[in-house]
Amino acid sequence: MPLLRLLARLPLWLVHVLGGGLGWLAYALSAAYRRGLRENAGRAGITPAARRASVAEAGRLVMELPRLWLRPRERAIDDPVHWQGETLIEQCVAQPGGLLLLTPHIGSFEVAAQAFSQRFGQRKPLTVLYRPARQRWLRELEETARARDHLATAPATLAGVRQLLRALRRGETAGMLPDQVPPQGQGAWAPFFGHPAYTMTLAARLVQQTGAAVIVLWCERLPHGRGYVVHVEPLAEPLPAGASDEALAAAMNRSMEAVILRCPAQYLWGYARYKAPRGAA
Repeated sequence: MPLLRLLARLPLWLVHVLGGGLGWLAYALSAAYRRGLRENAGRAGITPAARRASVAEAGRLVMELPRLWLRPRERAIDDPVHWQGETLIEQCVAQPGGLLLLTPHIGSFEVAAQAFSQRFGQRKPLTVLYRPARQRWLRELEETARARDHLATAPATLAGVRQLLRALRRGETAGMLPDQVPPQGQGAWAPFFGHPAYTMTLAARLVQQTGAAVIVLWCERLPHGRGYVVHVEPLAEPLPAGASDEALAAAMNRSMEAVILRCPAQYLWGYARYKAPRGAA
């Protein structure tokens, strides 16, 4: 913990320099990670330059966490956060219904959640679905550090899903990573950059049950420690009403692909997106 507190006090530009080195160190030490990153980026047709840049960006994502998690709960994000397209959120916040935020594994999704709760949470509190870490110490740190004013967390369990559902029915905000591989029985196989990927259908089910509005929220990391840009935009392709799980998953994946191709160097290509959940055929 003392090391994490030291990292939390470093300036952002230095955090990103160290994070870039950490990303390349992990890439050099793990053959499985190298292979997965290359295969996933290759499936999407990502250029070698963007693929190399993504190695350093993954390390920066990790190195940012102490800075985001360990600052006092009531204090705003220390670094500049710019917004692009926030008018769309303003329109949704002004409505009485729930709001569902979809954020793929791109840029700094931790900043995206905290920035939303900081700016809009008082009017529409945010509950974010997350997968708890396996290590006990990290799981306990996540649970305490992620919870902030107007920002709650819900584990990726049945109880957590019910928590999201209640939040949306109260007219609040729910957030999730729609490109995260769900447990068996909670998704459908659909193409993701042309290859089958098990894709969650939870977002579509929540919208069907609550009538919540849906928008994409993702955070781009600016170079040289200049801060972040939070992008707000509608789904590239609306979720088809009354469609099968497979059709809903395919539409969701196409919308996420459109976001990822906007900034492929900051996507987590090393994430095991094409793995099969336990027990799946």
